[in-house]
Amino acid sequence: MQAATSVRANAFPTFTQALRAVEAALLSGGQRTARRNAWTAVLEDRRRAKDRVETEHVLEAALTRSS
Repeated sequence: MQAATSVRANAFPTFTQALRAVEAALLSGGQRTARRNAWTAVLEDRRRAKDRVETEHVLEAALTRSS
């Protein structure tokens, strides 16, 4: 005869498991938003740097013409 094996079925997650699942769901969206915001900031910094360089070139050209 075979010995009976103990099977424990728990359909409900523990409080800790539920909290971790909620935390993971909230943080993943937050991280996605943070990455998107960071990339937008990088692109804006690049645009400002490009504008600054173009302005410098225009000012240098104007100074050279007036000298």
